[in-house]
Amino acid sequence: MYRFMEGENGNGKSAPAQSGEALISMKNIWKTYQMGTEELHALRDVSFEVRRNEYLAIIGPSGSGKSTLMNLIGCLDSPSKGEYWINGNLVSDMSDDELARIRNKEIGFVFQTFNLLSRATALHNVELPLIYAGIRAAERHDMAMASLTSVELGDRVMHRPNELSGGQRQRVAIARALVNSPSILLADEPTGALDSKTSIEIMHLFEKLHEDGNTIILVTHEPDIAERAHRVITIRDGLIEKDERIK
Repeated sequence: MYRFMEGENGNGKSAPAQSGEALISMKNIWKTYQMGTEELHALRDVSFEVRRNEYLAIIGPSGSGKSTLMNLIGCLDSPSKGEYWINGNLVSDMSDDELARIRNKEIGFVFQTFNLLSRATALHNVELPLIYAGIRAAERHDMAMASLTSVELGDRVMHRPNELSGGQRQRVAIARALVNSPSILLADEPTGALDSKTSIEIMHLFEKLHEDGNTIILVTHEPDIAERAHRVITIRDGLIEKDERIK
């Protein structure tokens, strides 16, 4: 699966020649924790690629390693061994500051609990990543408005979270994740706090975002949610048990 190009990445290592339009390459990834005198292998020799505009679900039971894998994909943690590449960048060898820069540039996060500022309007919540990025006020206003409109909340921009339904709050969170035009939309149990009807609506939105060209990685423990993706990786005991393309 992996070949190496002659040119070198800035880290001094050659970036893997990725098959097709691969955005992510994970090669022989291990994540090990020291528990007293014992070692706990949360991930064991995990390898896979994600192409641009893929819609991937990662599923597994509690303790399977899927949350550890999500943290590595999201550059919230580093592997103990192995290589992780995003967009030609070898992130597995990066410092915390370098990881933060890649994370802010490449990844939009959607969480189960929304993580919205309760006293801020939907518009201001979506503007936050742009404020941190130093975007001037007029430009970030326009970008936030466009992002909220893309998730069908253009008429709720001045509402605060307590004035919105659960589904609308998750749409605000998705708009915030998309506002910087990240390479990857990484969603952690995005329907976990929603009822069945609203969950279906949010999954329809993810399908629309995928059709619009976004690369989506969805982490869930719910099979019916995972089956809405186009490819499913099943994690068990720190290993990839199955990797299936279903659409």
